[in-house]
Amino acid sequence: MNFYKKILQKLEDNQKIYLLTVVDNIGSSPGRRGFKMMVSEDDFISGSIGGGIMEYQFVEKVKKDLQADKLEILFKRQIHQGSAKNSSGMICSGEQTVVFHPLDKKDIPTITQIISSLEIHGKGILELNAKGIFFAEEKQMESQYSFKNKEEWFFKEQIGYKSIFYIVGAGHVGLATSEIIKKLGFHIVIFDNRENLNTLEENNFVDEKHLVDYAKISNYIKPQNYIAIMTSKFVEDKLILSQLLKKPHKFLGVLGSKAKIKAMFAIMQEEGFTKKELESVYAPIGLPIKSQTPEEIAVSIAAQVITVRNFEL
Repeated sequence: MNFYKKILQKLEDNQKIYLLTVVDNIGSSPGRRGFKMMVSEDDFISGSIGGGIMEYQFVEKVKKDLQADKLEILFKRQIHQGSAKNSSGMICSGEQTVVFHPLDKKDIPTITQIISSLEIHGKGILELNAKGIFFAEEKQMESQYSFKNKEEWFFKEQIGYKSIFYIVGAGHVGLATSEIIKKLGFHIVIFDNRENLNTLEENNFVDEKHLVDYAKISNYIKPQNYIAIMTSKFVEDKLILSQLLKKPHKFLGVLGSKAKIKAMFAIMQEEGFTKKELESVYAPIGLPIKSQTPEEIAVSIAAQVITVRNFEL
């Protein structure tokens, strides 16, 4: 939201702006779909479209263009390898397409609309096309981005809607995981069944805190989201996993040693859960980096979540 507030501030100061947006990428390009940067008439810069020499060259071009009386919407396709016509000078391989949108005072209502929606945790669709920038409130797409590279081109992005990351168990690992997952842009909901738990009370990174009965946990969790189970008891972990395993989810992980997970899965198979269902669980949760402390475990969980999320995009 701060990004759009910076745009609004410059527009209200009667400055012209170029909004640079990565609308498509292939391979190992440094800029991914949705990356944005704004450059204003007074050379103020915010955001990034991937960095490096490519970004620098684009910024220098934009600074010159902003001095012109008439600004145009531009497309720039960059190939990050070799010496082709559209080569960026980078060697990381991959390609990316960047669209340059000029903004001025007429765009203030649209930017204000985006900010207002984000402030109330609303959602909508940001659309960039040959006519300008638009925002449709309370609209939702099936995927986060949509790009049509035809005569009547458009780029659409889901704004405001966040995937939910549920943490079941608000102990030390839950606290550390909340802090790092917050930086990944999730809406975080944490649960516990213990009253006056200091690590829950001290957790200022989550969006919601709930004291619940774990036997009814499935009533609180929406489908197609991310879930990390990390209670203090084997029995509670199993109780929660048994309720959630058959429900649709994007990520479901359980904290614990390999021995604990093996014993839990053996019991659950006897209770009727299939091997395929159990293999869908990230357990032990987190990438195997020999993590020991709550903070190290949180890093391993975050890395695993990033891997899962990025393969969806």
